[in-house]
Amino acid sequence: MKTVMGGVVALLLAGSAAAMEPKAAVQAVDAQIAKDWPKLDALYKDIHAHPELAFQETRSAALLAKEMRALGFTVTEGVGKTGVVAILKNGAGPTIMLRTEMDGLPMEEKSGLPYASRVQVETPDGGKTFVAESCGHDNHMAWWVGAARTLLAMKTQWKGTLMFIAQPAEEVGKGAHAMLDDGLFTKFPKPDFAIGAHVGSGLAGTVGVKDGAATSNSDTLEITFKGRGAHGSMPSASIDPIVMGAHFVTDVQSVVSREREAASFGVVTVGSFQAGTVANIIPDTALVKLSIRSFSPEVRTKLLDGVTRTAKGAAIMAGAPEPVIAHPGENHAVINDHKLSVEAADYLTKAGGDTIQYVRPELPGWSASEDFSAYGEQGVPSLFYSIGGYDAATLAEYAKKGQAVPTNHSPFFTPDHDKAIPTGIRTLALTVLMLAPAS
Repeated sequence: MKTVMGGVVALLLAGSAAAMEPKAAVQAVDAQIAKDWPKLDALYKDIHAHPELAFQETRSAALLAKEMRALGFTVTEGVGKTGVVAILKNGAGPTIMLRTEMDGLPMEEKSGLPYASRVQVETPDGGKTFVAESCGHDNHMAWWVGAARTLLAMKTQWKGTLMFIAQPAEEVGKGAHAMLDDGLFTKFPKPDFAIGAHVGSGLAGTVGVKDGAATSNSDTLEITFKGRGAHGSMPSASIDPIVMGAHFVTDVQSVVSREREAASFGVVTVGSFQAGTVANIIPDTALVKLSIRSFSPEVRTKLLDGVTRTAKGAAIMAGAPEPVIAHPGENHAVINDHKLSVEAADYLTKAGGDTIQYVRPELPGWSASEDFSAYGEQGVPSLFYSIGGYDAATLAEYAKKGQAVPTNHSPFFTPDHDKAIPTGIRTLALTVLMLAPAS
């Protein structure tokens, strides 16, 4: 499969047409960004103030669909529940897919911005949760629209088919699979390339091009410890699942510190521990939810086996029934195509306007995970960029205060969008100009 994919990339990159000269390309792109900026800035702030959870992105989808129809794209809504597919044909050439995510996170934003989200929605248990764009998908949607506007304005400089997709439910790792299951690559053209990008907490104006494994494997486990409830004053009548779960939470880290090889990446994070209702009742069960990250299949297997063994051991020690272990979600590492990574890093560097950081295949990728990997697993050569989010002055301010810079999923994560979004547009648009030169 790698040989075939590499051959496809080589054939398309080595076509008879030459890509637009990089310096001229970035000048034209930047001129269009400046022209479109007032509309894109307003779009970003609108999206930021109105986030939606996974598979509930009806407002965002309608907004993006409207933007793309206005540009002349053929738009299909409701793909993979709430996804959007926008197609624009411009002569003979490769089909290039550019993807954005649409979903926000179930958390409260604490940025203090005048357009900060105050959205609250009902949860399945009848409660309420705030919703925030604390991963940066608001930036992604804005630069996705901006890249479409730029490429439409530069139609004479490229040939082929643009396939812009707005994907739901990336945060729960199910949106890409939902779109594929709904016929993304059968009802619509299967792309020759898939391109994506993600904003982070690095220096704005910096673009990371990771050759090889760009993100980590991700596994979600839910472990239900089963005990025996009792009055809080009579613990000997119980099998306490909270104590059982507490032992597990502490002991499971030994899988990382004592079983994983020190030089390899692997993380076991307990993100949720749910048990009980009031102080004087020992409950019957405790539910622990974990996120497990790794790069290699070997480390992934070791961590999953170790977590399972530790959970069962905690139950045995307590004289409890075997815990119920569910594995509701998994996503594999995003693998950037080697030739595509090298060619893109070279072209973007020659274009200028941003600092391009090419990361060699043997070096580690980013520890976060992405369901963008699902597209590459369909045999589509893929490239996933990392975009810096904070300008130098913002980073210096945090350093002066001795504070860590807010990262994705922090309630304070609000990248300098006026820097990050233009970089995202520039990166996506230049990649298309490189891959689909006009003949």
